[in-house]
Amino acid sequence: MKLTVNGTEIDIDVEPDMPLLWVLRDMLGLTGTKYGCGAAQCGACTVHVDGVAMQSCQLPVGDVAGPITTIEGLGTPDAPHPVQAAWIEHQVAQCGYCQSGQIMTAAALLAETPAPTDDQIKDALWGNLCRCGTYPRIQAAVKTAAQKMQEG
Repeated sequence: MKLTVNGTEIDIDVEPDMPLLWVLRDMLGLTGTKYGCGAAQCGACTVHVDGVAMQSCQLPVGDVAGPITTIEGLGTPDAPHPVQAAWIEHQVAQCGYCQSGQIMTAAALLAETPAPTDDQIKDALWGNLCRCGTYPRIQAAVKTAAQKMQEG
């Protein structure tokens, strides 16, 4: 099976019903995508498939149609994605476990809706749980990233 992950084409030999999360973490060593609940209820495993935020813990790798972007492929330490930069600016993370899923969901939202309202941000991120409760900082970071992306 061929996959494109973070811009690199990869050949893997796995059963098509294996969840994408385990391919990313166990086979490719991309551990930024987290295992949270295993039932697509918490959002910690969110990645982009062809630009769409998807929860990888319940997505069979055989059903993947399009390039995959993980948190490792979103930005770099020297050139972070605007959402990653805003996360740092607003000091969003506490424990940090949910953050890669939150960031991936926010980045997909901003790619589709460059100037989201507060309600659009809340609606987009409703499936990403944060046990630390940093929701106000998450909301502020998404708004900051949207503004900076519009400014270019």
